[in-house]
Amino acid sequence: MAFYEKGNVRIRYEDVGSGFPLLLIPGGGLNSNIEWNAQSAPFNAVQEFKSEYRCITADMRNAAGGQSSGPLDVERPWDAHTDDQLAVMDQLGIKKFMVLGFCIAGPFIWNLIKRAPDRVVAGVLAQPAAFARKCRICLLKPT
Repeated sequence: MAFYEKGNVRIRYEDVGSGFPLLLIPGGGLNSNIEWNAQSAPFNAVQEFKSEYRCITADMRNAAGGQSSGPLDVERPWDAHTDDQLAVMDQLGIKKFMVLGFCIAGPFIWNLIKRAPDRVVAGVLAQPAAFARKCRICLLKPT
């Protein structure tokens, strides 16, 4: 695990595998963290794709069970998370990447496409939040 740090923001991320960069955004609602990939996802995307792609995943800022932290601007909370995702990719020197995300990642992916259309070459929104009422964790309050 590694960290991106700027001011009072600290984002824990993982960078494994090789090949074209694939940003993997964990689900879990406001508890979106790296461990979700292995513990709660329908499949472990990092394990599945690391032999073909350079897989990057991170804890969402302030996610329960995660190690990322920092204040959120109440006027732009979704943008703050997108800032974090782009900053991690910048720190790794990644200009263009694909993104796959589960649950809460849907809005993050749309925001990445909106803010960095020249960088995101493909995006997949898997299991949108509360899809078919099966995403119980998204309906829980953060711990």
